[in-house]
Amino acid sequence: MTGRVREFSNGPCVFEVVDGGPLDGEVVVLLHGFPQTAKAWDGVSERLQQRGYRTLTFDQRGYAPRARPRGRTPYRMGALVSDVVALVKAAGGGPVHVVGHDWGAAVAWAMAARFPALVRTLTAVSVPHPRAFLRSFLSSNQALRSYYMLFFQLPWLPELFFRYLRKAVRRSLRVNGMSRDEAHRVHTDIVETGALTGGLAWYRAIPFAGPAYAAKVPVPTTYVWSMGEFALSRRAAELCERYVTGPYRFEIIEGTHWLPEQQPDRLSEIVAERIRAA
Repeated sequence: MTGRVREFSNGPCVFEVVDGGPLDGEVVVLLHGFPQTAKAWDGVSERLQQRGYRTLTFDQRGYAPRARPRGRTPYRMGALVSDVVALVKAAGGGPVHVVGHDWGAAVAWAMAARFPALVRTLTAVSVPHPRAFLRSFLSSNQALRSYYMLFFQLPWLPELFFRYLRKAVRRSLRVNGMSRDEAHRVHTDIVETGALTGGLAWYRAIPFAGPAYAAKVPVPTTYVWSMGEFALSRRAAELCERYVTGPYRFEIIEGTHWLPEQQPDRLSEIVAERIRAA
């Protein structure tokens, strides 16, 4: 992905952000999930830039080489959101359009709830509002779908699984919708670069999440769910509307969990529609 590479910092954490598109365009911040990097947004970023938007993408805390603090608590939701707030301030102060996929969507929901003045619109992909997610445990098979989150809480074992059982990991990722190349990049971009423990720390910090980041969202919001989704139930998706007080759209599209890479045309169109409607 081409673009102007800049640095910004949040305390001791230093990040490189790819700043693409016209400098006078409306700013769209795109947040990646697990187990991926900002590269997952390349196709969407390119299409948004062609529409005249300025896009900002970066490898988040735990993934960026100079932003890998030890332990669990540095990865609590407040810290993850503060990184995005630091980026927005470095880019001019906002408000910006925030787009997130997977864990990036969780951060985007939290930022829109906690700092709505910095968020012009929100587009959340795959992962629903945290309260919708938790409520769905009572009325769907979401608990069964989330078994891997318990596994990721264990020390060392998940890292050993990813590093030494590569074929099994790739097979699992492909069964759940990744292409062969996408599954290969999990090892080259996450495991081999040392980013895996940082990425897993997001799961391990879940017990430290604060209630302020699960408040209702007042900004214009679109939530995108795919019919081939393996990790998030439709019930969780349907419950999202209860936790948005601003204008809201629910989009169901073809595809698997890995929408940014596999559906860049439709996803960029949905993001642009959300921005125009606002």
